Amino acid sequence: MNPVSRVRRIALLGPVVLLAAAVAFVAQRPLHHRAGWQPWLGTVNAAVFWSLVALPLSAGLVWVLARRRGDRGWGRSFAEVAMVHGTVPWVWMILLPGPGAGVAPRRVSLLPLRDLYEVLTQGTPVTAVVQIVGNLLVFAALGFFAPVRFRALASVPRMLALGAACSVLVETAQYVLWLDRVSSVDDVLLNATGAGLAALASRRWWAR
Repeated sequence: MNPVSRVRRIALLGPVVLLAAAVAFVAQRPLHHRAGWQPWLGTVNAAVFWSLVALPLSAGLVWVLARRRGDRGWGRSFAEVAMVHGTVPWVWMILLPGPGAGVAPRRVSLLPLRDLYEVLTQGTPVTAVVQIVGNLLVFAALGFFAPVRFRALASVPRMLALGAACSVLVETAQYVLWLDRVSSVDDVLLNATGAGLAALASRRWWAR
């Protein structure tokens, strides 16, 4: 890497680090309101906070992997770490237990588009946006970076299938672990769609 490129990357990294620190500061404030470990591990704010705190560790891992692979290993190393770092927090949030975990009846929704219809017609616009966009983003990092790293996954249908398979595993875990969440086929459809759309967005960088 030439010195000019290095300076540019450092200059771009500064605002990103500052933004991550600002979001982490905002996310951690509600975590102090209750005692114990649960607010720090079992809330959405905790997932956001720790994912931002882990950014320097992920960046260091990219550097270590790339140094071992040589100059051509930066892209592969970044894609590997990014797909994990961008997916784990979402899965963490999905697997957070609800208030009736272990007590409320397990719920399964296997009729396609029923839950999505209810969210759009009965929920508030904010709830609909959060539900739909959130589900689209769950495996977006996987869909974006997996085709960049692995030639065998450089295909939209394959990423749709992989996103659907990962989503089925998560929805099954919600049911088996009795988390007071609805295991819904609509979540699988949205998760898979998000992975496919993200794969399309990264098409110019797919592994050849």
